[in-house]
Amino acid sequence: MIEWLESIPPVAIYLAVGLIIGLESVGIPLPGEILLVSASVAASQGMVNPVLLGCIAATGAIIGDSVGYAVGKKYGRGLLTRLGRRMPKHFGPKRIAAAERAFDRWGAWAVFGGRFVALLRILAGPLAGILGMQYRKFLLANATGGIAWAGTVTTVAYLFGVVAEHWIKRFSWVALLITVVIGVAITLYVRHRTERAVEAEEAAEADGNADASPEEAAEALSGTEKA
Repeated sequence: MIEWLESIPPVAIYLAVGLIIGLESVGIPLPGEILLVSASVAASQGMVNPVLLGCIAATGAIIGDSVGYAVGKKYGRGLLTRLGRRMPKHFGPKRIAAAERAFDRWGAWAVFGGRFVALLRILAGPLAGILGMQYRKFLLANATGGIAWAGTVTTVAYLFGVVAEHWIKRFSWVALLITVVIGVAITLYVRHRTERAVEAEEAAEADGNADASPEEAAEALSGTEKA
C-alpha cells in the first residue's frame, strides 16, 4: 500500500482516502481504515499533510454515513436481504442481528463507537436509517465519532511511522533479528498446537473404541462378515 501511495501525487492520495472511506461508510466493505493507516504513515515521510489527511478522512466518514443513513431509511430491509445473499461474510443474518442488538441497547453510542469497529463502521449509517433514529441525533453521533476515529487513527499511524522510520534506519539489523525470532517462535508454537490437537483426536478415537461393549463389537464384526 505504501509503495502504491508513493507512485501517485498527493492530491490523488487525499481523494482516494476520502472516497474509499466514504464508500465504506455508505455500507460497501472496503479497506478504508487500512488505507488511512497507510496514508498516515506516508504522511510521516512527508508525502502528504497529516492534518489535512485527517480532516478529509473525517469528512468522508461523515458524508458516507449520512448517505448510508438515507439509503437505509428509504430502502430498508430489502437492501440488507439482497446484500446478505451476495456478501454473507459481511451482511449475513448473524452479523446484522449483532449490529441491531448494539443499536437497540446503545443507540447513538453505537454510531459513535461503531467508527472504531469494523462491522459497525460499515453498517452504522444504513442501520440507523432502517431503525428510524432521528437524523439530528444520528448526525451528532456520526460527526463526533468520525472526527474522533479519523483523528486517532491518523495521529497514531503518523507517530508510529515517524518512530518506525527512525528505529529502522538506526537499528535495522536488530529489527531483522527480532522479526526472525518472532517468526520462528510462532512457527514452533503452531506446530506444537497442531501436534497436540492430532494426539488428542487420536486418543479420543481410541477411548471410544475401548468403551464399546462386547455386544456392540460382536454386532460390528457380524455386520462386517455379512458384507
